[in-house]
Amino acid sequence: MAQFAIAGRRTPAVLLLCVALLSACMGTAGPAPAALDYRVPELPESGTGYQVKPGWATQRFAVAAANPLATDAGYQVLRAGGSALDAAVAVQMVLALVEPQSSGIGGGAFLLSWDGRALAAWDGRETAPAGADENLFLLPDGKTMPMMRAMVGGRAVGTPGVLRMLEMAHREQGADQPHLPWGQLFEPAIRLAEQGFRISPRLHGLLSSERALKLDPQAGPLYYQANGEPLPVGHLLKNPALAEVLRAVAREGAAAFYGGAVAADMVRRVRGHASNPGKLSLADLQSYQPKKREALCSPWAARPERSLRVCGFPPPSSGHLTVMQILGLLEQTPEAGPAFSAEQGQVMPSADWLHRYLEASRLAFADRDLFIADPDFVAAPGGAWASLLAPAYLKQRAALIGASSMGPAQAGNPGGERSAYVPQAAQAEYGTSHISIIDGQGRAVAMTTTVEAVFGSRLMSDGGTGKAGGFLLNNQLTDFSLAPTDGQGRAVANRLQPGKRPRSSMSPTLVFDAGSGQLLMSLGSPGGPAIIHFVAKTLIGTQQWALDAQAAISLPNFGNFNSPSLLEQGRFPAATAQALRARGHQVIETELTSGLQAIERRPGGWFGGADPRREGVVRGD
Repeated sequence: MAQFAIAGRRTPAVLLLCVALLSACMGTAGPAPAALDYRVPELPESGTGYQVKPGWATQRFAVAAANPLATDAGYQVLRAGGSALDAAVAVQMVLALVEPQSSGIGGGAFLLSWDGRALAAWDGRETAPAGADENLFLLPDGKTMPMMRAMVGGRAVGTPGVLRMLEMAHREQGADQPHLPWGQLFEPAIRLAEQGFRISPRLHGLLSSERALKLDPQAGPLYYQANGEPLPVGHLLKNPALAEVLRAVAREGAAAFYGGAVAADMVRRVRGHASNPGKLSLADLQSYQPKKREALCSPWAARPERSLRVCGFPPPSSGHLTVMQILGLLEQTPEAGPAFSAEQGQVMPSADWLHRYLEASRLAFADRDLFIADPDFVAAPGGAWASLLAPAYLKQRAALIGASSMGPAQAGNPGGERSAYVPQAAQAEYGTSHISIIDGQGRAVAMTTTVEAVFGSRLMSDGGTGKAGGFLLNNQLTDFSLAPTDGQGRAVANRLQPGKRPRSSMSPTLVFDAGSGQLLMSLGSPGGPAIIHFVAKTLIGTQQWALDAQAAISLPNFGNFNSPSLLEQGRFPAATAQALRARGHQVIETELTSGLQAIERRPGGWFGGADPRREGVVRGD
C-alpha cells in the first residue's frame, strides 16, 4: 500500500492510526470485488494554512482530491474495479458534501478523460438562462452592480451542468472498459450525508469569514448555530436533503435533478429570492446539454531532451490557451541567468526568470481578455484558436519583453484582422476544486469543478425534499463581463447572452510524451484566473526544473494578470521583490491560495502531490 499522510503531518502515532483504521475498513489487497462495498473511513481532519506534505508514491493507481474523504471515496471505487471516470463521479459527489464552498451538483465542470486510446473533453459548464440578457448586471443608471450584490441570491445562477455531463461521460465508457454502475458511485456521498462527517478546520474557517450564507433560510440552519456562530470544528454534520437528492439521481439518473421536484425547488428559490431574483427556468434545466469538445493539445519542448504534448480544455476555458501562450513566450525569450536557485533543499525562482514570466503573462492575459469566450458565440481570431499559439505570432509578441516591465500590455493581432471586440475590464473571479485520477489500466481524469465564488450564490436548495440541508447553487453568471460594452458601445466578447457559457480559467491538464504517446501527468487547480499561473508553475517545475510533483506544487506562487505583479506573501526573499521593482514592476505580496493536485508517472508507478495550502491528499495502491 502507498504511503498515506494527512496534510503533511508526520507524527508516527497519527500515521500508524490512519493506516490501521483504513486497513480495517478496506481489507488487504487482492482480487477486486465485483461491486463497491463502501465503508466510511475514520480520518482525522486536516487543518488550514500551510502544511508541509511529503508526496505519495503508488504502484498501480492514484487519486488526488481536495479533501481526505473525497480522495478516499475515489480510492475505494478504484479498489473495487472502477475506472478513473467512475472514481471522479464518486469524488465529486463527496466534495459536494464536504467542500460545499468550492463545487457541487449545483455547479459545473470541465473534464478531460483519457481511456488509454482516445482523449475526450467534456464541457459541463453552466449556461445563461434563456430569459437573461447582457444587461442583467446593470443598474438603472447604467453602471455595473457591485460584485457582491450581483453574485448573492438568484440573479447570477446559471443552469448547472456537472451532473448531466458526468452521466453522459460515464454512459459513453466503452463496453470493453470495465467500470462500475452509475448508482454505486453515489453510495459514498449518500452514506456520509446520512451518517455525518466532521467539519474540518478549513470549512469552519470559511464559514467564520462568511456573512451572506448564514442569511439563507436553508443554508443558515445547516452550517450555523442559533447565535450566528458557525458550527465548531469536529461537529458531526449530516445533510439528509442532499442524501435524498443523490439517492434519486443514483436511482433515476440525472433526469431526477433536471426535472421533477428537484428542478422545481431550484427554480422557486432562484426566481423567488427576496432581494435578488434570477432568471433560471424549468425549461433551462430540462434542455441543458453538455458538450463533447475536441481537446487542445500543444507541443512543448520543456527541455532539449523532453518533447511533450500538453493537452487541455478549449474555449470557453481560457486556461490551456493562456498557459501555453505563457510557456511559448518564455521559449522565445532568451534567459538572462539561472531560472532558479536551490539552497538547503529550497527551490526559489530567480528575479530574472520571474521578470520574464510576469511579462509573458501580461501579453497572454491581454489576448485572453480580448479574444476568448464561448466558441458557439464568438469566432476564434483567424478562424482557429491555434492562431494564439502560432510560433511566428509568439516570436513577434516575445520581442516586446525587454529588460524593464512594459506596464499594461495591449492584445496582439493573431488572426491578421483587428478584433471587433474590446477587452473585458478587470473583475473578480473565484475558486473551484480539482480532481486528478489515474486507474490501474492507465486511464486518467483531470477534472476542474466549481460553483464559482466561495459557497456560490449562497443560495441552497433542498431539492423539494422538505428536509434539512441540500446543495448550493452556483453564481457562474458573474464569470461573464458585468459590463457588456465599453463606454463607446463596443461589445465585450465574454458578455452575457442567453444560452452562452461564461469564459473560465479552469485548466484541467494531461501531459503526454510527444514521441511514445505515453501518459505522463494529470494536474489542475482551483484559484480563479490564478489557476493559469498555478498550472503553469507546476508544469515548469516538473517538466523543466525536474522537480517531483509535490516539490513543484509547493513552490511559491506568483503571477500577473496584465496588472500588478503578485508574489505569494511570506514565501519570497525581500531581495526578489526589490529586484522586480527595480525593473519597473508594481509588486504586491498577497495570499495566493492554490489547491493544486497532480499525479505523475515515475519508474515503477506513480507519484502524487497535493497542495500544502489546502487539505487535499493523494491515495493509491
